[in-house]
Amino acid sequence: MLIRPLPVARLARSFSSSASTCKDYSIIGREPIKIPESVTIKPTPTAVSISGPLGATSVPLKAYMRLDFLMPNTMKLTVERGSEKLQRQMWGTTRTLISNAIIGMTEGFTVPLFLVGVGYRVALEDDPRGTTDGGNGRRLHMRLGYSHSVFVPVPAHIKAEVPSPTKIVLSCTDKHQLGLFAAKIREFRKPEPYKGKGIFVGNETIRIKSVKKK
Repeated sequence: MLIRPLPVARLARSFSSSASTCKDYSIIGREPIKIPESVTIKPTPTAVSISGPLGATSVPLKAYMRLDFLMPNTMKLTVERGSEKLQRQMWGTTRTLISNAIIGMTEGFTVPLFLVGVGYRVALEDDPRGTTDGGNGRRLHMRLGYSHSVFVPVPAHIKAEVPSPTKIVLSCTDKHQLGLFAAKIREFRKPEPYKGKGIFVGNETIRIKSVKKK
């Protein structure tokens, strides 16, 4: 008696030539923004002015953006066409800039830097050039293993403190400017992966590599 195997069911595959439907909103951009009582918001067609206890700043707005005040202490940013990629990207970016500006004008931003290495030291001293080139009259005097010292003038919008010979604390109301100055200091001694030496920003860590012996 000949027994024939049962036919194997074929998996049906469906193909579609149409592009997948993209979201017409930004996850970050659609989130409401809380406004503290100590902050004053003044929107215009091209920018939004933000003033608080620590100062005042403004964030530019694109022509397709609009601010809606849902409640006394809450506002929301919207765009005309969230389905467009550029508007959707700028939606989330601008919302983040406004939120950071509010935090900067009320609390400010702080980031620590750590000098890791034998003989690495830093001191805060008066800048002999004074406030020329946009400085605040102070500079960082760092010893980073070179044959010479490294001097970094502190910008006028940055506040620098040296609580210990191997730690720098930077403060600013602008998160972007604070990050740029911290990155500038880090460039003088980037963390290296063999001995773990360098200038570390915040909770930055690196993976130590093992040296292969011949």
